[in-house]
Amino acid sequence: MRITRREKLLNYLVLCLFTAVTLVPLIGVLLSALTPRDQSGPGFTVPDRLDFGNFVTAWNEGNFSSYLTSSVIVTTATVAITMVLAVPAAFAFARFKFPGSKVIFFVILIGLMIPEEAFIIPLYYNLRGAGLTDSYWSLILPQAAWSLGFTIFWMRNYFLSFPGTIIEAARLDGAADRKILWHVLLPSARPAITTACLLVAMWTWNEFLMPLVMINSESMRTAPLALAFFKGQHITDYSLLAAAGTLIALPIVLLYLVMQRHFIAGMLSGAVKG
Repeated sequence: MRITRREKLLNYLVLCLFTAVTLVPLIGVLLSALTPRDQSGPGFTVPDRLDFGNFVTAWNEGNFSSYLTSSVIVTTATVAITMVLAVPAAFAFARFKFPGSKVIFFVILIGLMIPEEAFIIPLYYNLRGAGLTDSYWSLILPQAAWSLGFTIFWMRNYFLSFPGTIIEAARLDGAADRKILWHVLLPSARPAITTACLLVAMWTWNEFLMPLVMINSESMRTAPLALAFFKGQHITDYSLLAAAGTLIALPIVLLYLVMQRHFIAGMLSGAVKG
């Protein structure tokens, strides 16, 4: 099907519109973060000079080095546990037929439809009974469990879309299922795995309710929770708040920029077949 010049122009106009809608708020936040504190305001302003000292002030006053470290620990552990459990489970659901496999798979998917607010209170009492509250495990384990449903679904779709002839050829060569997974499927699944890791990392990094309920110690606060307390202390200092918000978002933005090629490839190939 041939696309006319008018259709191309319309596509570009729509893309430019969505790009502007996405970038204008981000540019506004960056400009606010670089605005001198005596000129800052709640609206969109263009400063007459740039003040990079807002980032240094926010970093020091907010003690974000400690909170970002907590977020890195929680996010890294959650992604690692999720992928270690989800990849073999997805392979089993995609390539093995065992009694109750479809029922179990759909039960796992049901977990995606239950809002976090519905189970946060009983989860708190369960973790408190196990002595895990006010620790990193009270954030890592629930977030990993919460992420398993999507990750299993995502990787299962990729494994289903993988050519079956290659798997059968590996079996004819005497490869066991474990070797097929690790030496045949996983090397080609790098884009899908990268996409899943980035999504789980983003969800975990931005999580607010779980740390708010589970964490009491200030030293174990994650970055988004610390930002909320920082906002309460500087509620009218808009430049400082914008700088703090930029610092919190920067690690995930940088991670996406570094891995975006694999992320886009995974988005195009990871959900081909249901």
